[in-house]
Amino acid sequence: MPGKKKVGILTSGGDAPGMNAAIRASVRAALHYGYDVVGINRGYAGLLEKDFIPMNTNLVRGIIGLGGTILRTSRSEFFPTEAGLQKATDILNDFGIDSLVVIGGDGSLSGAVELEKRGISVVGMPGTIDNDFGASDYTIGFDTAVSTALDAIAKIRDTTFSHNRINIVQVMGRTCGDIALYAGFSSGADAIIIPEMETNLKEICETLLRGRDRNELASIVMLAEGCGSYRDYVDQFEEMTGVVTKGTNLGYIQRGGSPTHFDRNLASYMGYKAVEAIHEGNTNTVIVQRKGEYLAIPIEEALQTEKKFNIDMYKTMKFLTR
Repeated sequence: MPGKKKVGILTSGGDAPGMNAAIRASVRAALHYGYDVVGINRGYAGLLEKDFIPMNTNLVRGIIGLGGTILRTSRSEFFPTEAGLQKATDILNDFGIDSLVVIGGDGSLSGAVELEKRGISVVGMPGTIDNDFGASDYTIGFDTAVSTALDAIAKIRDTTFSHNRINIVQVMGRTCGDIALYAGFSSGADAIIIPEMETNLKEICETLLRGRDRNELASIVMLAEGCGSYRDYVDQFEEMTGVVTKGTNLGYIQRGGSPTHFDRNLASYMGYKAVEAIHEGNTNTVIVQRKGEYLAIPIEEALQTEKKFNIDMYKTMKFLTR
């Protein structure tokens, strides 16, 4: 089945390393199939303002290793309203853009569903460092965010050891603690506080003190932001352990930087598969990775898929810190 003649591409919500690799792959694949490609700057807000740019191979040359997104991104309060959705639909129709590639998280893909209901063919890709999209094993940007956290933890551990302290390292993750879990596991952190599991500070402090008994002079506690700020815990840890405790919030450093090879590959495959889905008429879908395979599944089904917590990794981490 022939695809659409003009494809629009946008990135929406929080930026994630690998978005540029996804843009590059989508543009090159669309041009290969003979489509015109329109880049939409600043996500749905830019769509409403007709902030468009024709895309070609020159514009995406060399961007596979760049962090952020060359199309930039934003959040729009007007877009999800009935008036905003209708205006966006009218603009897409006026410009002859009847297929749209959307790279973003749950909120961005929920917006894509609303456009689909109004006759716009959409294919999405999950781009979010939190890895909180249940339909896909991994999301674009997650691996890089973990790698960035690992680099920071290594530096924090050096000074924590030098001063014989505890340091609580706060990372992003409001409802999903994957960054804290994966970074904590692979850095050898001593404890983890995440939304998915009940926090037992007494148990954590006992673990840290057992480490002290083994002459472990640097204690790292990973904290997902969904469980509060490190400032909420510093005094409690000091009081319960008698050890000077500091905190570090990695903040937006987790979103920036050149994507890892994993994120470049993931995003490139997803970008190609997104355009392939458009070409085959398999739209109103989102590209996901499951057990190494890339699949196009209905967006609404994907949004309703519950995120599975890696309980085995969590239990293993606790075992190794006993």
